Amino acid sequence: MAKDYYATLGIEKSATAAEIKKTYRKLAIKYHPDKNAGDKQAEERFKEISEAYAVLSDTEKKQQYDQFGDAGFHQKYSQEDIFRGADFGDIFREFGGNEDMFSQLFGNRGGRTSHSQTFHQRRPRPVKGQDYIMRINIPLRQAVTGGERMIHYQHNNQDEQIQVRIPAGIESGQKLRVAGKGGTSTSGGSTGDLLLEVSVDKDPVFIREGNNLQVQVNIPFSGMCLGTSFPVPTLEGEKRIKVPAGTANGGKIRLKGHGVPAHGKHSTGDLYAQIMVAIPKQLSDEQKKLVEQLNQLGL
Repeated sequence: MAKDYYATLGIEKSATAAEIKKTYRKLAIKYHPDKNAGDKQAEERFKEISEAYAVLSDTEKKQQYDQFGDAGFHQKYSQEDIFRGADFGDIFREFGGNEDMFSQLFGNRGGRTSHSQTFHQRRPRPVKGQDYIMRINIPLRQAVTGGERMIHYQHNNQDEQIQVRIPAGIESGQKLRVAGKGGTSTSGGSTGDLLLEVSVDKDPVFIREGNNLQVQVNIPFSGMCLGTSFPVPTLEGEKRIKVPAGTANGGKIRLKGHGVPAHGKHSTGDLYAQIMVAIPKQLSDEQKKLVEQLNQLGL
């Protein structure tokens, strides 16, 4: 279920750091378990506002949450990541430094190193460097068949390029993770990753529908009436198909196995040729006479 941390604290997105801290402090004092012994609803409310504060009081986490929303944020941050580094020292002092209570509520997610250390005095654990997120556009044919792609980006204030494998069948919105190409950790942790968010460009010929492809084929009226054969573009090149006499305008002919190649748990898709009547913009005198004769015959 999506979480709205601003609504949880009852603040606007434009709230300052001081306003966020002031609001959390007021709510935390109200719902703190030491003041609401045995009240499970108050305990859950305290957990919710503490999680919201842990995110919104951290500049980097708040920026990621604002930019990518709840779903995107929680793909990157685990529950442990959310509480790591959060400063609840003021609340501990307000309630006599009851760190054990906080640890019991949140399962030691704050990264406390021992019972003798207060939460705001703990030694920092190594934290992984920041993940970089970059959007890349790829042509539909490469998204369908896969391949290699050279990526240019800024890494540690330097221009870098890396070769990335594009898996067959990838779709818009999916992400590719390139390990170790993100930000450097400032606390001795591992380097962050580079996340490539894929956006697939429209193709002038093919339309993708799940694991199938569709292509439009324009055929003369006479071919629709009498039947004909006609070349259809596929990913492997042109393939000539038979168009039965009397094919309706907009009808589709299936070319089995000529869609998106098999990938992961998906089997090979099909290609559907949508047959459309080709209407000429201009007619020769002879063509015009013939069309008029057809019109007189009810065609």
